[in-house]
Amino acid sequence: MKYVDEFRDGDTARALARVIHAEVNPERNYRLMEFCGGHTHAIFRFGIVDLMPENIRFIHGPGCPVCVLPAGRIETAIRLVEEEDVILCTYADLMRVPAGKRDSLQKAKARGADIRMIYSSSDALALAHENPQKHVVFFAIGFETTTPPTAAAIKIAQAEGLSNFSVFCNHVETPPAMMHILTAGDAKIDGILGPSHVSTIIGSRAYADCCDKYNVPLVIAGFEPLDVIQSVLMLVRQINAGQAVVENQYTRAVSETGNEKAKTLMAEVFEQRPQFEWRGLGVLPDSAVQIRSEFAGFDTEKRFAMQEIATADIKGCICPAVLRGMNNPDECKLFGTACTPEDPKGACMVSSEGACAAYYSYGRYRAGAEART
Repeated sequence: MKYVDEFRDGDTARALARVIHAEVNPERNYRLMEFCGGHTHAIFRFGIVDLMPENIRFIHGPGCPVCVLPAGRIETAIRLVEEEDVILCTYADLMRVPAGKRDSLQKAKARGADIRMIYSSSDALALAHENPQKHVVFFAIGFETTTPPTAAAIKIAQAEGLSNFSVFCNHVETPPAMMHILTAGDAKIDGILGPSHVSTIIGSRAYADCCDKYNVPLVIAGFEPLDVIQSVLMLVRQINAGQAVVENQYTRAVSETGNEKAKTLMAEVFEQRPQFEWRGLGVLPDSAVQIRSEFAGFDTEKRFAMQEIATADIKGCICPAVLRGMNNPDECKLFGTACTPEDPKGACMVSSEGACAAYYSYGRYRAGAEART
């Protein structure tokens, strides 16, 4: 296959679904966690959930970097930009994520703080060049997918002697979070749809320990509907056979070892952070990265001696439980009423990859769809 349309062919999708129906064991349930928010949206957007047998259930995981960023980190950034003479820049999705006391970066901007939306780490560097009299802080977030561009920005800033630029680093790592969810056992999981973009960087081998330790099969899946359906079939076959190995459906983009150049760049600029708080998961050891001492001049947390701020999520929001796979978005009392994409109360409704946003956009008015998931 070469073109997108081929990965969205309805006849092929229905044929694959018929195979799944024929191969599932009617006496058991298949609880499959899609770790990536992109998969959650694909499942609802293309009606994949309607093609599945009743005993296949999709569990939505914490695969959205905006969703798992704790409110305290956003509150810290707001305090910095309001107390220091800096320009704070970050990606658009993060602007409306609730912080403490129902605040947000967007509301801080409305109060007069110099906060700007960017599309890439190179945009942050450009801002620093364009504003030599101001210090520019890049509020960097993301899984392993967006970590290499941040590392590249830091190296470029060092090479150019760009002293008015630093990074507020909030990059987290996928396998530790996956292992934490399996260890906690809040949601019973029979198989995992492994993330796509993250896996292009870290490679399929990165999940081997997870499968071995927890005896859970994992299939790295592409984002198109046929990718997801084929990956479900691969998981069903592993579960039926009692296997628990890493399989790679997304072979056109993911290799066993990943992107070696990107991994080398990350290792050069970043090191393991001893612990980091995840929204919904709590404080996890060795689950995030921090800037190495060789690049301390570009570390916002060191330049401004930033303090950690503890703040609670909005009362009534069950986003933390959704991120752990314990609840579906429509089980929240705020969903679709007090909490909508236009007026979000939780991070899962804000992000374009959030599970609540997927339910609201593609599943809210489809009778029976949510009940089966």
